[in-house]
Amino acid sequence: MTADTTPDKAPVRTWLPGFVALAAIWGSSFLFIKVGVAELHPVQLTLYRVVAGAVTLLIVLAVLRDRLPREPRVWGHLTVVAAFGVAVPFTLFGYGEQRVESMLAGIWNATTPLIVLPLAVLVFRTERLTVRRAIGLGLGFLGVLVVLGVWEGIGGAHFTGQLMCFGAAACYGVAIPYQKRFVAGSSYSGLSLSAAQLLIAAGQLAIVTPFVAGLPPLPTELSAGVVASVLTLGALGTGLAFVINMRNIRVAGASTASTVTYLIPIFAVLIGAVALGERLNWHQPVGALIVLLGVAVAQGVLGRRQPRPVIGVNAPAEPAAAPEFAEAAELAAAAGSAAGPAAGPAAGPAAGPAAGPAAGSAAGSAAGPAVEPAAGPAFSAVESAAVESGAGEPARR
Repeated sequence: MTADTTPDKAPVRTWLPGFVALAAIWGSSFLFIKVGVAELHPVQLTLYRVVAGAVTLLIVLAVLRDRLPREPRVWGHLTVVAAFGVAVPFTLFGYGEQRVESMLAGIWNATTPLIVLPLAVLVFRTERLTVRRAIGLGLGFLGVLVVLGVWEGIGGAHFTGQLMCFGAAACYGVAIPYQKRFVAGSSYSGLSLSAAQLLIAAGQLAIVTPFVAGLPPLPTELSAGVVASVLTLGALGTGLAFVINMRNIRVAGASTASTVTYLIPIFAVLIGAVALGERLNWHQPVGALIVLLGVAVAQGVLGRRQPRPVIGVNAPAEPAAAPEFAEAAELAAAAGSAAGPAAGPAAGPAAGPAAGPAAGSAAGSAAGPAVEPAAGPAFSAVESAAVESGAGEPARR
């Protein structure tokens, strides 16, 4: 096959619907978290959503005849990833959304790549700091200051809530490069690793929840809206979003699939405004745009040049380039969760954000709902596990 007959990329129509659907699922995770914490303690909400996500992925695992990891070493490392990529960030997003708007939580989820990079460079040694990345980091953290509105003074419950959401994103910043350093490269599929993370996180939360928040209420004691939100965060934000994300990676490539992180805060803002009537101060969306600009610069999205094919020359096909940062830019990342972060597996990466191990959300590199979801978001560590281990890529995961 010659270069002139080889398509540069899959037709947009083959992956765009799934791409938009994934962003909508992980972006809506922050809405469901907001609804959930109205009746549930944040830790209880996280427990329920993670259990729902774990059950969903175990069912998918059984249907696909895949299996959970068997090596104690892998389970040991996944215990760390489950804590920092699922249990803690999902809970922090819940605490945060008791104090701030759901749309603002979605914006904070997008800062995950800015935290991943310095940790990947300085702590885990999985990335190198270049001038371009340094400029991107500088822009990103300028955006963080604008979102916070530091010129108006700091303090109060609203400021505390924003710090909690930022702390959730920071957890993904630890989980994603850790996973790349110690888990990526194992022989297990991304689905297997994600399901194992959620199982571990469910166990961690089951131990902690009674001491922190008491025994969770029975589903029959909750309103229909809260029950639906929990099931959506777990089953839809983790299970369905995981399948969609893997298809996006197969069809569009890892680099294109990872750019879903730029749409998640947009959907979070739109859904929060329409469904909850939330409003933002002028500097918060402006700061979000600066953050996304910084992420784009750091990841090389802006100004990226495509090689020009040599017509008529036979050449072996090259694998799709992985993103400079893990797909968690993730979850994640997602983000997911909500596999991420709020967008990652149970979200949230991420997947989700709160969407996912929101999202599901470390694939290929350290920058990350998620991509959990957390839930949400950026990809969460669960989502990023799928990409990192090569799930969905014919040559690897």
